[in-house]
Order: sequence, then structure tokens, then C-alpha cells
Amino acid sequence: MASHGVVAPQMNHAEVRLADVRPARGGTLRVRSIGAGPGLVLLHAAMQSAHSLMVLARLLSTRFTVHVPDRRGRGASSGYADGHGLATEVDDLRAVLDGTGARYVFGLSAGAVIALETARVPGVIDALAVYEPPLSYDGVDVTAWVPAFERQLARGRTAAALVSAASGTGSARSWVPDPVRAVVLAPRLRRADVRAARIGVPGPAALVPTMHYDAITVGQAAGPLERFAEVTCPVLLLGGAKGTETARETLDRLALVLPDAGRVTLPGVGHLAADNQGRPGLVAAELDRFFTCPDR
Repeated sequence: MASHGVVAPQMNHAEVRLADVRPARGGTLRVRSIGAGPGLVLLHAAMQSAHSLMVLARLLSTRFTVHVPDRRGRGASSGYADGHGLATEVDDLRAVLDGTGARYVFGLSAGAVIALETARVPGVIDALAVYEPPLSYDGVDVTAWVPAFERQLARGRTAAALVSAASGTGSARSWVPDPVRAVVLAPRLRRADVRAARIGVPGPAALVPTMHYDAITVGQAAGPLERFAEVTCPVLLLGGAKGTETARETLDRLALVLPDAGRVTLPGVGHLAADNQGRPGLVAAELDRFFTCPDR
């Protein structure tokens, strides 16, 4: 694989260091790094950016050098090119691993799918933790929400598109009808955009359209789970007690397929526990335990 350039300024380990990684397919990926110790990459989910996992990164930074890239379409990372999909995302993660020297990976949701696919390549990842990867297999379709999302996004109905995606992926379930939720959510999204602009991170207006590309990535990962028997590194399978039945079934099936896997269900949390606004402390405790001794 082609070499990848990364510039890592020397700073206090408690501070966030910024660097750009240059993937073989072109463009750049902005990576935030913090801490000292073995390298650990955190790969965010759809409708997120690197900022979304920075509380988790700080919690882990006392033991690890934590690298959190903005996947394409976010922040200072490059936008999407023609043909963007799963292969691009896998190449991008490999570029981050090569550029930082990290050997451990945690992936959340769509990030978990990318990480699992990357781990199929021998010798790339030494230990992997994934949180509720949305995988389609054996009649399970985790992208059924996409047509409604695309229609609403095309009409400029950002809040409605987000509600469709959140309901379909299980990241935010509610008994309130989706149209009502969209009306309530619209002004909140505008306020969230203002807050995000103040601290220089992507807001909902920038993140909602990225769901189109995450849907492509996840859709291209559809297929028999048995292919993950190729993953030989230790894997920690994480999920929330409030997660969907599909998420639990997928993790259970992966536990049977993966040669070296552990399974943990976190109490009282759902799909986005690792997010700043979730319960990142619960996730950090499991990741710290696993990556400190992944072969136990």
C-alpha cells in the first residue's frame, strides 16, 4: 500500500493535536490526537464528526494515544468523490492506521461496519471493538429507511430526513409520530447549527446530507456474516440494553462467527452511548479493559 503523510506536532499529551493524513485515493483526512500510550483509532458513526467522540477520547487518553479522524464530508477532511463507498472508507481507515501507527480500533455504528471490513485484511488491526454495526444479512435490511430519507432531503426537509434516519437506524426511537417529531426538531436543529458554528464543528445542516454516503457504505457491506470468520484479531462486541432487537441479533450472530470475540451489553443505554451526549464513561470503561489486555 502507498505510504501516507502525517504531520504530528509535539504538544502536551492533555492537549488535542491536529494532523492531516493523505489516503492513497486522494484528499486529506483531519485527525485529532490526544494522550500517550498505544495507538487507538475511534471511528465515528453517521450524523457524527470527530467532535462527537472527543469526550470518549479524553477518557481513554490517560492510557492510549487516541486518534479521532473526521471521516470524509466533515470538518477539515476532504469531501466525497465519485464512487465513494465502502472501499473508500476502508482505504481511509487504513490510511489513518498507517499514518498514526495505531493498531487498535473502535468503531461506532457505520464506523463499526467499516472497521469490521478493514479487519478482514490480515495484519492491519491488532484488536478491534465495535458498537452495534448495522449489517444487512439473511433477509435483514438495515437500509429500508433510505428511500424516505432521500425524498425528504431532496425537498429540503432536513428535520424530516433526520427523523426518518434516526427512526430507521434505531438511534432515536419514540412513540411520537415522525411528522410531529420533525416539526418539533426543526427549530432545535437550527439552534444546534448556531452552537456548532461557535465552536467550529459541523452542525446538523452539514451532517444530515452525509447520511446519503453512509447509507451507500452500509448498503455495500450487505452479505453473509460468515465472511467475518476471516477476522483473526480479538474483537469486543458492544451493544446497549436499549438497542434494537436487530442490533442484538447481529451481535449475537457475529459472536458465533468471529474466531476470537467477546460480547458485552451495557445497561441503560441505546445506540449512541459512545457519543458526547450519551454515556461515554460506560463505553470507555469497557474499551480500557479490553485494549489494555485484548488477548485475555
